[in-house]
Amino acid sequence: MFRFALSLILGMFALSTAQAKVIGQDVKYWVDGQEMTGYLAYDDSVTGARPGVLVVHEWWGHNPYARKRAEMLASLGYTALALDMYGTGKLADHPKDAKTFMMETMSNIAVAEKRFDAAHALLKSQPEVDGGKTAAIGYCFGGGVVLHAARTGRDLDGVISYHGSLKPMTKAEKGVIKAQVRAFNGADDPFVKPEEIAAIKQEMQDADVDFRFVNYPGAVHSFTNPDADDFAKRFKMPVGYNAAADADSWAQTRAFLRDIFAR
Repeated sequence: MFRFALSLILGMFALSTAQAKVIGQDVKYWVDGQEMTGYLAYDDSVTGARPGVLVVHEWWGHNPYARKRAEMLASLGYTALALDMYGTGKLADHPKDAKTFMMETMSNIAVAEKRFDAAHALLKSQPEVDGGKTAAIGYCFGGGVVLHAARTGRDLDGVISYHGSLKPMTKAEKGVIKAQVRAFNGADDPFVKPEEIAAIKQEMQDADVDFRFVNYPGAVHSFTNPDADDFAKRFKMPVGYNAAADADSWAQTRAFLRDIFAR
């Protein structure tokens, strides 16, 4: 069992209209005695329960980028929870630390699953959320996490991976996956091999999954994150922002979410 408590952060984030505001709240919850800090965002001008979307962070940890995406989802009328897969305060500022945090989490997949499930239960428990309509999106490390959630039959309407790992920890089986699945990838991403792309396409086809894979020419790893160019310079990483791929993948995300939640 886990406990959770909500604590309001300093303010509200104005949207494009005077009336509509995105409320941002820090969310403290516990999984097996470890404190986690997520971020809940919703538009206070939307009345009643609405679909909920989980946002799973990159390997750096629960950072401002994950929160930004939660706010963007809130501005579309959803309630979004940027969850925490590492634990309060575990935010890396160097790739070595990021890798350590990631490996600590994923070395025991049961622990990772429990953390994801706890956040999903927390999201569904919110009064602003229709618990029967949820999805999950993830970036890089988070992309692999949400694909695993789909492969293992988590009760989600849709899952979207952005420049995430495609390698399965558990392969999809026919009749198990409940979610429709989308994967956005940089065609020039050195971390994703052509054989991995072919494998996931075959895997999803064999499992009879509603799956679409989009490969963006010229895009590399972390193409949705404007901070990627800075990471490339500071750490000599093969990553980079691609505005066109970012814009197109977000446009497709908006359409995908509208479609799955309208059913």
